Amino acid sequence: MRIWIDITAPAHVLVFRPLIALLRERGHHVEITAREYSQTTQLLRRQGIDAEIIGGHGGRSRARKLAVMLERMPRLRSWARRRGFDAALAHGSHYLTLVARTLGIPSSTTFDYEFATLQHQFGCRAANYVVVPDAIPPERLARYGVRPPKLRRFPGLKEEYYLADFEPDPTVVEQLGLDPELMIVTVRTPPAVALYHRQTNPLFPGVLKRLGEAEGVQTVVLPRTPDQADEVRSLGYPSVTVPSEAVDAQSLVYYSDLVVGAGGSVNREAAALGVPVFTTFSGRLGGVDEWLVREGRLRPLTDPGALELVKRSGEGARVRRDPADLLALLMPIQP
Repeated sequence: MRIWIDITAPAHVLVFRPLIALLRERGHHVEITAREYSQTTQLLRRQGIDAEIIGGHGGRSRARKLAVMLERMPRLRSWARRRGFDAALAHGSHYLTLVARTLGIPSSTTFDYEFATLQHQFGCRAANYVVVPDAIPPERLARYGVRPPKLRRFPGLKEEYYLADFEPDPTVVEQLGLDPELMIVTVRTPPAVALYHRQTNPLFPGVLKRLGEAEGVQTVVLPRTPDQADEVRSLGYPSVTVPSEAVDAQSLVYYSDLVVGAGGSVNREAAALGVPVFTTFSGRLGGVDEWLVREGRLRPLTDPGALELVKRSGEGARVRRDPADLLALLMPIQP
């Protein structure tokens, strides 16, 4: 089979890495497109994944997002139409599902945050199948035209599937100039360009101040955009590090004593790896985060003073799941 995958954000590189490997091991021909956004292309290179880079991100403006969408989709269609694809797979890429629909290519999409309303109105309706964690209540997806048999659900977190074979690289601590004897905190910035997170996150500056002024604490901030990186660096906290390029974030999380994230995959990676994690997300919590909070694997943060700045002892409990199970649900047609 000939299979097309479109990657539109850094986290999706990690989601598809084991799935691409499985497909190729089974003899399928896989081609990948991606857009220029955040560290997506850097991570593709780190993972040794070749991709055709088509278009970029529209930023925060709805009008600009729409303009970029109308520019990128014809380019994707022109690229894909003569390649004879049998199936198309996406992680929230409405570009792929819409273009695949016009070309008659069966497609499926997956995601784990159900309140990105505009994106899902496009992507879910065009897809043949929508694959989500079973923590998301099915009634929340009906507004996007997603009901069984179109709806397929999997247990746990997507991170538990793509991190199943993960073994941490201890050199990441040295590469970032960190002292393993001191506390390490990994911080992920808010999704400032996401439509579902339009309001300013008032908690985040307080978190950086608390961590930046705490003795014996080393903080690594993983920004989403160059502007975020510059803003954090301008605060001038000597114990706060902002990497200038993509790092092995999963190993960094593994060796962290604490993770603080404003939503996104880093929080769920910490939960999958058994690392204590707080969320500062100021939008509406999705079903996955609600479930993690109930399970005690994710803690909402409302006051920076509540952060527990102590080194953890021992390793947390990891959860591993077979990525082949996820791939089986994601395939829109059987080989």
